[in-house]
Amino acid sequence: MTNLGDLEIFSRVISMGSMSAAGRALGLSPAVVSKRVKRLEERLGTRLFQRTTRQISLTEAGQGFYDRIVGILAGIEEAEAFVSGRSGTVRGTLRISAPTSFGRMHIAPNLKGFMDSYPDLVVNLVLTDDFSDIVGAGFDLAIRIGELSDSSLVARRLAPVRRVLCASPDYITRHGMPATLEALADHVCLPPHTQDVWRLEGPEGSVTYRPHGSLYTNSSEVVREAVFSGMGIALRSTWDVGPALKNGELKQVLPDYEGSRNVVLSAVYPSRQFLPAKVRLFIDYLADLYGPHPYWEH
Repeated sequence: MTNLGDLEIFSRVISMGSMSAAGRALGLSPAVVSKRVKRLEERLGTRLFQRTTRQISLTEAGQGFYDRIVGILAGIEEAEAFVSGRSGTVRGTLRISAPTSFGRMHIAPNLKGFMDSYPDLVVNLVLTDDFSDIVGAGFDLAIRIGELSDSSLVARRLAPVRRVLCASPDYITRHGMPATLEALADHVCLPPHTQDVWRLEGPEGSVTYRPHGSLYTNSSEVVREAVFSGMGIALRSTWDVGPALKNGELKQVLPDYEGSRNVVLSAVYPSRQFLPAKVRLFIDYLADLYGPHPYWEH
């Protein structure tokens, strides 16, 4: 029977990215952490990490082993919380995936309030614009922006997402303000980083428009900077460009058309059953922070 403490150390090394960081979080020296990981590898008869002088990475066997124990460790944590009645005291590591721009602007600045309330909890926030495989990548939850689709995952709506067409005053001065949706054909329109169509709602109901431009990128932040530089018109969320619209750095284009109301901000997690307290508390924290009328709309 593998020592559960070794499993926790193994999991913490992955979430923290190094043995020294895991040791600091657990109050152990790097030498002790390395010894415990080595003992686990000897017990399993396989190498779990590839080690270099600068970094460590999971082997294929290590990744498969982690995928199979992460749920077990979360279940043990939840069982302890249930039996002891200490659901308000959480510990361990909370691993979160979130979109790059939104995470930088609206999660990172608000982490302190949550982490101050739960000082025994380690938060590992991974920012990516890819829709990560939550279970396969070992995330406790993911923050996603999009239309909710049927899947085996559970989603909780955190806030509405309002998206508007916008451009810089410089672009409007040089190219004029389009008066109709059809007039966009004579303008520079910046495709989103997903290369998707613009799904809009206007006077005639739901419509789609495929923007064609000279800039294509996989980064939402590159599209954002292109709008601010006067390169063209883009469909952007108010959580991203709200202040710029208010202070005049950007102008709303075709105000009768806005993005689909089906696009929402959600917390997505694997299962309602045995939901770890750390996951539930963080989702509740974000839901209270954003809510049906998020602060970026004020």
